[in-house]
Amino acid sequence: MRVAIGSDHAGFHYKALIKVILARWGHDVTDFGTDSDSPVDYPLFIRPVALAVARGEFERGIVLGGSGNGEAIVANRVRGIRCTLCWNVESARYARQHNDANVLSIGERLVAEPDLEPILKVWFETAFDGGRHQRRIDEIDAV
Repeated sequence: MRVAIGSDHAGFHYKALIKVILARWGHDVTDFGTDSDSPVDYPLFIRPVALAVARGEFERGIVLGGSGNGEAIVANRVRGIRCTLCWNVESARYARQHNDANVLSIGERLVAEPDLEPILKVWFETAFDGGRHQRRIDEIDAV
């Protein structure tokens, strides 16, 4: 799967870890920055991830910050993006199963490092259940 990833300075460490995990799983990852833990303005790195996913250049996106909240807000301003903030395996499962989330937001300051890989695993492996949710998601994307 082609995955776009971006972070601000507060998510930089987890972004590096995630790139290694995804490469190990065989995913093709493109890093949209930032390239260090020096302070930056997060929308400069998050919006390009969301736009690339929305254009269909990538199947999924991952955005990271301190809490992940601002990153999710910026990504969700892009039409066609369903970015969800996940902090545990259950939130990741429901994000994919019920919301067909195509962008994952994680807060490095709020998610323990040992929980990172299990969250990713569930988010990548859980299929959207479709059904009654699909029609509403399509309607929202069309607005």
